[in-house]
Amino acid sequence: MIYPIRGIYPREGMQWKIGKDEVARLESEQRLIVEDGKPKVIVRPDDEEDVRWSPFWSHFFDKDVYGTAETGAAEVRENLGFGRAIETVKPTRLVQRLFYHTTRDNDLIVDYFAGSGTTGHAVINLNREDGGRRRFILVEMADYFDTVLLPRLKKVTFTPEWKDGKPKRAATEEEFERGPRIVKAIRLESYEDALNNLAFDESGGQTAMQFEDYLLRYMLRWETRHSETLLNVERLSKPFEYCLHLHRDGETRTQKVDLPETFNYLIGLDVETRQALDNDGRRYLVYRGLTREGQRAAVIWRETEGWTEEDYRRDRDFVADQKLTGGADLIYVNGDSLIPGARALEGVFKARMFASVEG
Repeated sequence: MIYPIRGIYPREGMQWKIGKDEVARLESEQRLIVEDGKPKVIVRPDDEEDVRWSPFWSHFFDKDVYGTAETGAAEVRENLGFGRAIETVKPTRLVQRLFYHTTRDNDLIVDYFAGSGTTGHAVINLNREDGGRRRFILVEMADYFDTVLLPRLKKVTFTPEWKDGKPKRAATEEEFERGPRIVKAIRLESYEDALNNLAFDESGGQTAMQFEDYLLRYMLRWETRHSETLLNVERLSKPFEYCLHLHRDGETRTQKVDLPETFNYLIGLDVETRQALDNDGRRYLVYRGLTREGQRAAVIWRETEGWTEEDYRRDRDFVADQKLTGGADLIYVNGDSLIPGARALEGVFKARMFASVEG
């Protein structure tokens, strides 16, 4: 790691960050130059000179160019329009520059400690700058997911420049076209919420907890078969109204659960299209996509509570008229149906939910 590059050695106490093979490659591509007595690399052939960096990486983090934690905190305050948010915030320009040098235009960037959402902000800015289609997944468990991270991303999606919580200007047409279309927020059910939603079936006169050797597998399969947290299949006739009870600060409230999205994750569906349809006042939600096994799947959700045979015939005809199952290798539908080739999804749903316990 200490050797001459074009006759130049690293400064005392330092070493090069690239090996001899990489130096040879850069030389062959005519991307290695010497400026101010230091070897520097042209990161991309179309870059301007001011983004060349030396193998030390030292001047890449110039705080006058890329900012500091104070700069990042001020940026968040300008975006949100209120005082203290999070004090240790990385400056967006720095993170954006890192992604510029280390990602491809369509990469997926994951941040498991998302904080105030700087990673998402930087990805949005970079896509707007170079036309890339990078995506991001941010994971956070602190309260400021709702108070800082999500509001910040919503605002940046709307327009890139903010002051005192208000937009400084509207997004240009190009910025709008290069900005994100959907930011999806997903919440995991907590262990405590899951326990609170367990409902034991005591019709047999004794509960599972009275037997030390009672099999967990049997308990989950039968004693709690009507629990919302373990999927009460009898209630899938109204899939858009499915709820859990959440206990917070001594109060109980109901929270709707997105069963269609949950099912997509359980079967590993890479969603290509999502359609919301209306059939004379009856709501349909249809997902099309590819499973991990490479099969084309159509997943159809609708409310079937109180349906008669005539309703199922009308359902079949509507699906055929709309061509909702065309080209699908797998057709999933909630509840019963007369749709040719359709499979009730409840069994698959519950089997996948139990897979880690019963598998």
